[in-house]
Amino acid sequence: MTFYKNPLVLSILSGVLLTLSWPVDGLSLLVFGGLIPLFFVEHQIINDSNKRKKLRLFALSYLSFLIWNIGTTWWIVNSSVFGMIFAIVCNTLFYALMIMLFHWSKKRLPLRTAYIFLVTLWISFEKFHLEWDFSWPWLNLGNVFSEDIQWIQWYEYTGSFGGSLWVLLINIGLFEVLKNHKASLKNTVWVKKISPWLIGIALPIVLSLIIFQREKKEVPTTEVLLLQPNIDPYNEKYEKENDYYFDLMTQMTGNQITEQTRYIFTPETYFGAGFGASLKEFNETPLHHKIDDFLGHHPEIQLITGVQSYNVYRTDTPPTPTANFIREGVWLDFYNSALKMEYQQKPEFYHKSKLVVGVENMPYKAFFRPLLGDFLLDLGGTVSSRATQDYRSVFEHSKVKLKTGPIICYESIYGEFVTAYVRKGAHFLAIITNDAWWGNTAGHKQLLSYARLRAIENRRSIVRSANTGISAIINAKGEITHKLPYEIQGVLKGKFAPNEKITFYTQYGDYIARWSGFVAVLFFLIAISGRLKNP
Repeated sequence: MTFYKNPLVLSILSGVLLTLSWPVDGLSLLVFGGLIPLFFVEHQIINDSNKRKKLRLFALSYLSFLIWNIGTTWWIVNSSVFGMIFAIVCNTLFYALMIMLFHWSKKRLPLRTAYIFLVTLWISFEKFHLEWDFSWPWLNLGNVFSEDIQWIQWYEYTGSFGGSLWVLLINIGLFEVLKNHKASLKNTVWVKKISPWLIGIALPIVLSLIIFQREKKEVPTTEVLLLQPNIDPYNEKYEKENDYYFDLMTQMTGNQITEQTRYIFTPETYFGAGFGASLKEFNETPLHHKIDDFLGHHPEIQLITGVQSYNVYRTDTPPTPTANFIREGVWLDFYNSALKMEYQQKPEFYHKSKLVVGVENMPYKAFFRPLLGDFLLDLGGTVSSRATQDYRSVFEHSKVKLKTGPIICYESIYGEFVTAYVRKGAHFLAIITNDAWWGNTAGHKQLLSYARLRAIENRRSIVRSANTGISAIINAKGEITHKLPYEIQGVLKGKFAPNEKITFYTQYGDYIARWSGFVAVLFFLIAISGRLKNP
């Protein structure tokens, strides 16, 4: 086909298309063409007579993904300039390296096999980006449809990796047609070749709409109060004591509680004064007694709140890999925790297990600590690394016999991670979060939007209590049924529908990514061996 052949323009176009496709203000349909200009760049470079092919391809690929990363995640700068630069520079590098590996594989494998290698490599990288210490899966391609929930109801079978696979296959298919045939409605060959790929876009959407209509809409039965205190985390939150926040909670919820209210949720680290709450001595603290007295007036209610907690170790050597040195002979493990309390019941804690890189943990601490010391980004409160727990916890309500899957902020991005709550019996999911670090930008809106994917994947209602907003209730279809706008102090009252269904994705998790990893490694080894190399 006739196509604009300036590689720089094509590179920029690819980055712009990917950016304009991204939620929450983008048009997701554009993602099906987002990689096509970059594929043309690679195709031109591999066939031209100019030198420094690899350097030119790397630079232009890097530019495409740099535009995409900046255009979609620039808001990180509100919490940390260094954090924004580090995340964008590194994430862009990873994507550019994938294009370079694809470029290399085309010389070692048949073209179709090289495309399979690219697809499986990309999905494998997205899975890897969910698991390693520098985890930043914000731009996994399957997330792009989080505002188009009617298109992706089949995520209950595939998870968001099904969306990544869909996007990659369509981009490759359309590129091959555009590369080899002149684009014209009068060109019957072109129309014949491109039609299957257009159907490939439409068919999953049609299937999803059928599932959407057939999926039974459960009647909301359980009343919940979601606290949105709207506290500035930079200049206000950590300057006040827990007594202040307890009084604020009781004042805000007092006239909202009814005989039907069964849950109250507050945001992440709502009680975060000082070092936090001692896990070993919490039952003896004034905060515990105050909450228990409050619940004594409402014995049908379970409170789930965010709290900073800690364990003390008195030893001269580090007791755990995550322990923070306080003074000679004293070490602390800090936790970003969810606390469950009912009247005269034993408190239960869940500790956040997916930590924000550089803010809550130092990646590969054993390696970097000797080089950098205890260097962490100061986002308010105690600047220290956090400890985690190795398993998911669910909180059972002793009165209504419902189980909650407590998700803390950033954890809601991780699909298979969230399924562990449901497999442990969670009837609904609860997200407690503090998105105020990013200001009124796309950041907090995207995080809310991604939660809709988790609802669809697991067919679970989600209740979301956010410090500055947006607090919301999401049903099992991913629809937002109630919400409280950003930067509004208030209580969101609503009902949700518990569910016991176990979806295919809940049971089998990221199977697409696991198979992709196997295939990518296999084809990489074959490419090295040269067994399928073209003559």
